[in-house]
Amino acid sequence: MCWSAEADLVAGAAVAAVGVGAVLRAGVSRRLPLAALPLLLGVHQLVEAGVWSGWAWARTAWAVVALPLLPLYVPAAVWCATRRRSAGWFTLLGAAVAVPLAVAVAGRPVAAHVHGHTLGYAVGVPVPGLLLAGYLVAVLGALLGSGDRRLRLLGWVAGLGALLCGLLWRLAFVSTWCALAALASVLLYRWADVNSSSRVRTSPTEPPGSGTG
Repeated sequence: MCWSAEADLVAGAAVAAVGVGAVLRAGVSRRLPLAALPLLLGVHQLVEAGVWSGWAWARTAWAVVALPLLPLYVPAAVWCATRRRSAGWFTLLGAAVAVPLAVAVAGRPVAAHVHGHTLGYAVGVPVPGLLLAGYLVAVLGALLGSGDRRLRLLGWVAGLGALLCGLLWRLAFVSTWCALAALASVLLYRWADVNSSSRVRTSPTEPPGSGTG
């Protein structure tokens, strides 16, 4: 994962490949945004390989995905797939978190420092504890409240990963959690396949895309 440039390249390429498969399985449907999450996170890991090389653009691109994008994207994708009211509320929370994070990333250069075999990022985020709590609640809450057992499993795995990263790699929490979340997101490959199969089994009179996901 994020313990070296080479590990980022290998993990990122593998997760992105799984993401491509999930996208193909989901097809053009309301499940597509969530099925594309492994692809997004795989590319994210590939970008972090450039951070190890000291590329300024890679630090900025990595921070854009990790900070303002994910807390908005994940609950919005869950809402798109499930139409759960709770996912809509978590999307609003994610948007509230994403705005100050986006302002912080745009306002100053993103710094990255090596801590042993991990990377720590410095962005100058205001009230980081509050924003981190809102971030995790938006992402994990949407998955856990999705009503889909596979998405709930992803939420539990990502939540346990967040706890592990917080305990073991406090100075590099965001980097290590994003890496673990990328690997956990491969669970969506099976989810996309199950839902595609369910769509095929629906009644001929059922409108396209009317499944519950």
